[in-house]
Amino acid sequence: ILNAAGHVKMEVPEHLAKARLRHPETEFVYATHIGANEGVLSILQRSLKKVMAGLDFPDPKTTGVIVLGRGSSDRIANGEVAKMGRWLWEETQHEKVDIAFTGITFPRLESAVQEQVALGMTQICILPYYLFAGTLITRIDKQVAHLQTQYPQIRFGLGDYFGFESEIFQTLDQRVLDLMSDTPQGMMECDGCEYRKIAEEHGHGHQH
Repeated sequence: ILNAAGHVKMEVPEHLAKARLRHPETEFVYATHIGANEGVLSILQRSLKKVMAGLDFPDPKTTGVIVLGRGSSDRIANGEVAKMGRWLWEETQHEKVDIAFTGITFPRLESAVQEQVALGMTQICILPYYLFAGTLITRIDKQVAHLQTQYPQIRFGLGDYFGFESEIFQTLDQRVLDLMSDTPQGMMECDGCEYRKIAEEHGHGHQH
């Protein structure tokens, strides 16, 4: 999972707790999520370069970038998307690198596009911050098609979800190595934490 929201902090630890009761002879160790890191930044940089190539490499000064995440009620998860947006801005010549979300929180994609158009961007690259394909990726395709109709003077470029890029495999390998070391650094701290227990007692868990 990319970001540490409800699934990571609440649901997976809950299922692990049940698994431990069913299988007391087995040790279950919960690694951290993929998170915001240099590997994810490399994927975003590669995706942006590919989208820019599809637009015939326009001037980055007039080409806006929007990193589009899933969106969560967890501010830390949303903050990881913002962190990657900032890192991407630091590594490119694009003057406008914004974040947007497809649901739960704001800003949404349409608002981010409106702002970039108002600021004079003539091309906009949209980079999905998603690990897999699915319903929301299909929805993003449709949203971009609608935006192209709304703004016929703007050229839109849409990136792809991450999929099994090499950096994803490397991150997963590192998580396993961290857990196997004598002093694990990659253990998920919310596995069994008091915060989760209190939240469950007061009905703040997530059910899907």
